[in-house]
Amino acid sequence: MSTLHAPVLAWYDANQRDLPWRRPEASAWSVMVSEFMLQQTPVARVLPVWEQWMERWPTPADLAAESTGEAVRMWGRLGYPRRALRLHGAATAIAEQHDNVVPADYDDLLALPGVGDYTAAAIASFAYGRRHVVLDTNVRRVFARAVSGVEFPTTSPTRAERDLASDLVPDDAPTAATWAVAVMELGALVCTAKEARCGECPIAQECAWLTAGRPAYDGPPRKGQAWDGTDRQCRGRLMAVLRGSEGPVHVTSLVTAWERTDQRERCIDSLLADGLMVRAGDETYALP
Repeated sequence: MSTLHAPVLAWYDANQRDLPWRRPEASAWSVMVSEFMLQQTPVARVLPVWEQWMERWPTPADLAAESTGEAVRMWGRLGYPRRALRLHGAATAIAEQHDNVVPADYDDLLALPGVGDYTAAAIASFAYGRRHVVLDTNVRRVFARAVSGVEFPTTSPTRAERDLASDLVPDDAPTAATWAVAVMELGALVCTAKEARCGECPIAQECAWLTAGRPAYDGPPRKGQAWDGTDRQCRGRLMAVLRGSEGPVHVTSLVTAWERTDQRERCIDSLLADGLMVRAGDETYALP
């Protein structure tokens, strides 16, 4: 056992958030929905939408029976609405190929639409207690600081980073599953990107970055999250118009939502290409 295991696991046992998808009665499908929604989105924004989804679509088949447009509508303002399309595609595959049961095997999960390495490992680990390397942004940051001695990890995981994470996974599968979520929680609540609260950290005495004097990050510039005036904001405004309508909307409504013609047209084209919007007529658009 790594010297990091016991303090992190004890800290998690005392400080973990009570999230519905972590409770013993949570279904594998509820875990899967949470993992799709939590990608690049804070827990506080996800909770109310997750609750609405689980009430309306408690199984994959329930979602698969609806149109993709309803999935996009219910996604609301979570952002990155292509995730709704991918989740709908995964639900359809589960209903048709897995008897409406989210598979437990990593390879079966990875074969589902919209499921990548992280999501497959997270579902197998959190829903079924399997032993996997679950490497999200929070986990990578904790390992970068505590073990590698740097403030932030590289933009994308390296082979060395994956090997390190693999070496740190406990041998026992249930413990490994708890370890995965415990490190993630530590990165989300204590060892955050905005502030490293070392005084609250259970592994401060083991932390290579703290021991080195918390050296400042000296890697490539980290990308900010610009919003005002971006295509993301424009697409969001256009999608809000579509979600708010019971039927097709006229192009004039989209003009009102975003006046800059060249950007609006570009974003309409991208939404059509992504399958988030369809043409309902010569001058009308609708959800798919």
